[in-house]
Amino acid sequence: MTTQTITADAPCALRPWLAALHTSSARLAGTVGALSAEELDRPSKAGGWSIAQVLSHLGSAAEISTTLLRRGIAGDATGPRREDVQPVWERWNALSPLAQREAWQAADARHLHVLDSLNAPQQRSVRVPYFAGLLDVPAYAGYRLSEQSVHAWDIEAALDPEATIPAPEAELLWQRLDLVATRFRDADTLTRLAPAQLTLTLTDPAATMLLDLGAELHLYPCESAHPAGTLAGTAEAVLRLVYGRHRPTDALQATGSLTLADLQSLFPGF
Repeated sequence: MTTQTITADAPCALRPWLAALHTSSARLAGTVGALSAEELDRPSKAGGWSIAQVLSHLGSAAEISTTLLRRGIAGDATGPRREDVQPVWERWNALSPLAQREAWQAADARHLHVLDSLNAPQQRSVRVPYFAGLLDVPAYAGYRLSEQSVHAWDIEAALDPEATIPAPEAELLWQRLDLVATRFRDADTLTRLAPAQLTLTLTDPAATMLLDLGAELHLYPCESAHPAGTLAGTAEAVLRLVYGRHRPTDALQATGSLTLADLQSLFPGF
């Protein structure tokens, strides 16, 4: 597990991300397809959002992302503007739970269709003007999978307490977890805990990582020479912890001066 590296062969680099997007979308469609309006209105694991509202978030994001992807294909580097995306969010928020589910399925299908339509030269040359900046297509697909997989878990875990992010998706998301951890850490908690290094001992698959807390926060694929403690558990559970989605039932064990509560405070999620 390392930080993301995009190779020169964009079609090969894109393939696993695109396949995972399709798989996650199909799985979520199967999960929510038969839910009643009352079930769609149940709380999800995304704080303050119902299951339908998570679908609305995914659907509005797919609609906006399709627009940005098409801009990139056309060579337009204009990024998302508040005046463009705010009406989209308002329109989706006004839908009923059943309509939010239906609209999500349609918007998600359109987004995947545009991604699927890219030929090999386009996969190499297109730059998508996304919220995070101008991205090549594999990097863009990584952002989209992060949204799709984690929010799908928000819904699946609300219906099944034992739900996990499937291993193929979790393994891909680990490739870009340093980016997520650096961006979404709590600044006050980082200041309180730093400087410190924590060894992450992962299983399923087995790996050893270093969580380095300093002026900034980073994950490295190595051991710490002077760890303040360790965090042991499955790679999937640690991944969700960094995304702010730890469950009390997750088999994570923290030792040393940094507690599990410290890490939950450090990674509040989004």
